[in-house]
Amino acid sequence: MNIFLTLAYLFFIGSLLGWCLELLWRNLMLKKDKWINPGFCTGPYLPIYGFGLCVLYLLASLENYEWITNPFWNKAVLFLAMAVGMTLIEYVAGLFCLKFLKVRLWDYSNLWGNVQGIICPAFSAAWAVLGALYYFLIHPHILEGLEWLSQNLAFSFFIGVFFGVFAVDVAHSAQLVAKLKHFAEEYTVVLAYEEIKAHIRRAHLKNAMQYHFFTPFRTQYPLTVYLREILESKRKSKK
Repeated sequence: MNIFLTLAYLFFIGSLLGWCLELLWRNLMLKKDKWINPGFCTGPYLPIYGFGLCVLYLLASLENYEWITNPFWNKAVLFLAMAVGMTLIEYVAGLFCLKFLKVRLWDYSNLWGNVQGIICPAFSAAWAVLGALYYFLIHPHILEGLEWLSQNLAFSFFIGVFFGVFAVDVAHSAQLVAKLKHFAEEYTVVLAYEEIKAHIRRAHLKNAMQYHFFTPFRTQYPLTVYLREILESKRKSKK
């Protein structure tokens, strides 16, 4: 099976599993009152985890070359490389959204050692732990899944459908972010993506309006109304 189909399969699996992980983390571990659909897209997938799983797979595959003969240090360097790789993905994605789109998808500003609120030592360590968990618990099953896929290439049709839906979703979400960027540049601010979702949800509950989990920006009023409310609330809190 060629590397393109392999990475497409991994991106598909990683995006779906990453969405589930973020959903549970943000709404259970962080004890949020109301469940919010995480991420940039509308559907149940997070592209950053798709890219992350591809990187973890490629790095785990390098172990076959045995660059370091000592098994312990070989694993230690591998997990360190996984942490660095995931941190770089997180930083590049976060920096692009922050500087170009004027949108912050996550915020580590309150954590020690953070860089621009995009990455921090605590989450880099968490990536190392997740890399180890991936290597011992998930990677063997990934290899089995790739073996199964190579014998059942008809399943690649569903991967193609996923990417078709994903492409449409990204195009739709890009239009939304373009509106947010225009507003952010007009008011010289950076908008917090998850904060906007949470604010809209609170407003809908307060006014007894229906809230759409997968389409949180589908509102009765123009989006700018909610954005101005957020800015006004922040101005009042600073006084």
